[in-house]
Amino acid sequence: MSSHDQKDIDEVTGTDTTGHAWDGIKELNNPLPRWWLWTFYMTIIWGIAYTIAYPAWPMISSATAGALGYSTRGEVAQEIARFEDANAEISAQLASADLTTLNGNPELLRFANSAGAAVFRNNCSQCHGSGAAGAVGYPNLLDDDWLWGGDFEAIEYTVRHGIRNEEDWDARYSEMTAFDDIFSNEEVDQVVQYVRQISGQDHDAALAAAGSSLFMDNCAACHGDNGMGDYGLGAPNLTDAIWLYGGDEASLEQTVRYARFGVMPPWGTRLSEAEIKSVTAYVHQLGGGE
Repeated sequence: MSSHDQKDIDEVTGTDTTGHAWDGIKELNNPLPRWWLWTFYMTIIWGIAYTIAYPAWPMISSATAGALGYSTRGEVAQEIARFEDANAEISAQLASADLTTLNGNPELLRFANSAGAAVFRNNCSQCHGSGAAGAVGYPNLLDDDWLWGGDFEAIEYTVRHGIRNEEDWDARYSEMTAFDDIFSNEEVDQVVQYVRQISGQDHDAALAAAGSSLFMDNCAACHGDNGMGDYGLGAPNLTDAIWLYGGDEASLEQTVRYARFGVMPPWGTRLSEAEIKSVTAYVHQLGGGE
């Protein structure tokens, strides 16, 4: 008999070992408990049955549907449909409501603000921030400074059609001239210093004085002679401390040289009428609505 056929018997228990040893401790070759084996077999059977009954196996572009046809997406869709059915009546009221009269209907106003907050978080917060405070290039919706107007009608129009997009022919549109090839470097500096002057910031008085005439000849047509902007053109007010892209010298120079061209998508084809009005009401009541 070869050495491979000889069993290594443990002297204490009389049981053969597996041949594995750690620090002199040998592993006994005891059979697994029957209860453990049956439990293990049952988990295998359960796993096979589960993958047959429920979506499980990934395919190239989808997964196996499962014999029971269960879908988490379907479950969520049913829950959404249930809530939509429950709110159908008040949603219809909101869809046909005049937003300027919402204050006279407290129940509808509460629903609009609550629904609008959800619409905002799902669709607008990615750019304007979860608290609607905006970021560089994305307007702060909490203040009272509006490029296109902040009353109900203006906000609703902006939400519905967007800004400078190529999807909606009714999108708000304006385009600032890039003055990099029009102004000399000195003239750019002069206009920048003039804008800093009218916005109450530290500035070079001599450059600002020279920049005044340049501003009147090239910028006042949109921003106004006093620099306070124009809702109809989406031209910002340059006399306050609110800046969409920054009011420091470097940011202003970048704006004057190369202009800005922010784009907002239209939501008229993405949201229902009730959702458009609800998010309009929500944005209006954040604090800066006119």
